[in-house]
Amino acid sequence: MTISPHIFALIKVVVLTLFIVFSCLPLVQMTLMSFSSTLPRPNAEVGEFTFANYTAISTNPQLRLAFINSIAYVLINICVTVPVAIPAAYAFSRLSFVGDRHLFLAFIAFRITPPVVLTLPIFQLFSQLGVVNSVFGIALAHCLFNLPISIWILQGFISAIPKEMDETAFLDGYSRPRVIWTFILPQISSGIAVTAFFCFMFSWVEVVFARILTTTNGKPISMAINALFGFHTDIGLVMAVTTASMIPGAVLLFAMRNHLSRGFKIGRV
Repeated sequence: MTISPHIFALIKVVVLTLFIVFSCLPLVQMTLMSFSSTLPRPNAEVGEFTFANYTAISTNPQLRLAFINSIAYVLINICVTVPVAIPAAYAFSRLSFVGDRHLFLAFIAFRITPPVVLTLPIFQLFSQLGVVNSVFGIALAHCLFNLPISIWILQGFISAIPKEMDETAFLDGYSRPRVIWTFILPQISSGIAVTAFFCFMFSWVEVVFARILTTTNGKPISMAINALFGFHTDIGLVMAVTTASMIPGAVLLFAMRNHLSRGFKIGRV
């Protein structure tokens, strides 16, 4: 007995629709609860529709600072990691030197290492440098873990570009840095977008370093959400902060959707 192509297509549509609905239900519930009053207020009863939760985000200095800190982590992380990863990825892709493959695998192994394993040595090192309990210290820790994966991603994109283009440029008198700037960067723009997206995701949701390396200053939005839980937790406020924390990622995903769609295609630049 064979299944008709129309029935098979209908089954795929139904399964895909159920999957999308199942995936979106938590987001819908979170958004609806963010507009609900979950604790008694003078101007709103429990369960009433209200914008008070989002108003509390703008009026609470700790929440405002947490959003600013998280954005600072992301910007510092991307601005440091990507410029360092591009020449390193070019070297691993184009140059041959003793131990190049072993060094490349060592970078990947370092990224696989759980962050909690390295919190103590990083804390001791940052204490000597005086960057503990600061935004720059957390961002630098994020760079240490994002750099290996960034090199790995960009190395694959650069390797997809024929080496003959570099050799032709060298014959025309171009230096290696100028070749990277003039010819390589425009062709790996999708790879740079993918790299920046991964850096954003790691820095925006990272908790381990934020918990260990901060005490009073530099707390990100993930720590601010955790601090909202207590004996009388305002679930509506928690959902509002969580919903607001998803907006930057959604905006970035929408703005870079074309580069990301090309970048995630294996073998395409």
